[in-house]
Amino acid sequence: MINVLHTSHLTSLPLLARGKVRDNYAVGSDRILMVATDRISAFDVIMADPIPGKGELLTTLSLFWFDKLGPKGANLCPVHLSGEDPLSVVSPAEHAQVRGRSMLVKRLQPIPVEAVVRGYLAGSAWKEYQQSQSVCGVPLPPGLRNASRLPMPIFTPAAKAAVGEHDENITFDEMAARIGGDLAERIRDISIRLYQAASAYAATKGILIADTKFEFGLDANGTLTLMDEVLTPDSSRYWPAESYAEGTNPPSYDKQYLRDWLETARVDGRPWNKTPPAPRLPQDVIAQTAARYREALARLAAFS
Repeated sequence: MINVLHTSHLTSLPLLARGKVRDNYAVGSDRILMVATDRISAFDVIMADPIPGKGELLTTLSLFWFDKLGPKGANLCPVHLSGEDPLSVVSPAEHAQVRGRSMLVKRLQPIPVEAVVRGYLAGSAWKEYQQSQSVCGVPLPPGLRNASRLPMPIFTPAAKAAVGEHDENITFDEMAARIGGDLAERIRDISIRLYQAASAYAATKGILIADTKFEFGLDANGTLTLMDEVLTPDSSRYWPAESYAEGTNPPSYDKQYLRDWLETARVDGRPWNKTPPAPRLPQDVIAQTAARYREALARLAAFS
């Protein structure tokens, strides 16, 4: 039986913050317990209805990618995992809220910019390209179509927004002005290498990673460290290779199914205006969304 958790309530640790999906608790002054709930958001609005199993799946997939790309695998970048058992820092009565869905991580100074890498033209990038033939200040060749593969992956950063607000796409120069040119260049270069390595692996499993976002922080020594979640269906656009076709919106393993339903949803007889409160989710939408998340994990992690 799946243990569904919309919101965690731990009393053995002080709550730091609740994000769209994760509840973060302080463990001393140097670590954080990140609890991935089953919450799901769309259009920056958190749904009232959870997706059963989602938090465990996100944690499992993040740990899979941290292991494959971090020091234990390709060693492309240090990662924020502490290596400790999350159950060791909470009371036994709270184990059910933590087991399988949590990471005990190093406390870092977060970089206030999301590192977005795109290998295909999709979503907001496709809309921007049609207007300017560029994305976040990066010029692109003429003649590209929806879902076109880009000649090379591009780095298109976004400034982080508060929960419930929209992230702001910015140019690389704007990112450099905010955090410093050297750090911006390091984040860009590492992000592209991470994306290329992940994309090459995913392709062997029949999955195309259209785009993804990474988050980084600095430890006490100033070491750039990969943090938060990594390459999950919440932070990435996954397409099944067998149904990919340029010029169309390929089916995806992320929350696009939910977004598509919300585009047609009505509240009090009117189309939903993408502000709280969100419409309640029918059981078939919950089930279909959960199935897409499960398939992403099953395909990526199978016989790895």
